[in-house]
Amino acid sequence: MKEYKKELDPSEINAIKDEDIDFSDIPELDETFWANAKLVEPDRTEQVTLRIKHSVLNHFKSSGKGYQTRINQVLESYVRAKQESK
Repeated sequence: MKEYKKELDPSEINAIKDEDIDFSDIPELDETFWANAKLVEPDRTEQVTLRIKHSVLNHFKSSGKGYQTRINQVLESYVRAKQESK
């Protein structure tokens, strides 16, 4: 198996021949796998209007791009913690 020193771009990935791909660490998906498989719907985001204190918003914005994702991650961890404590 060939090892790569850098991340490959899509054109480099597409150039790899199927026979050169090592699948040895990927188990076969047999009937047992599919019998136990469950459909998991993605937890999509929804655009909403939300009032947040200026200081809180500035804190998240100060760490750069992706601040809305970070706010969502904090809220999501809070929800999980509340669900686990029930």
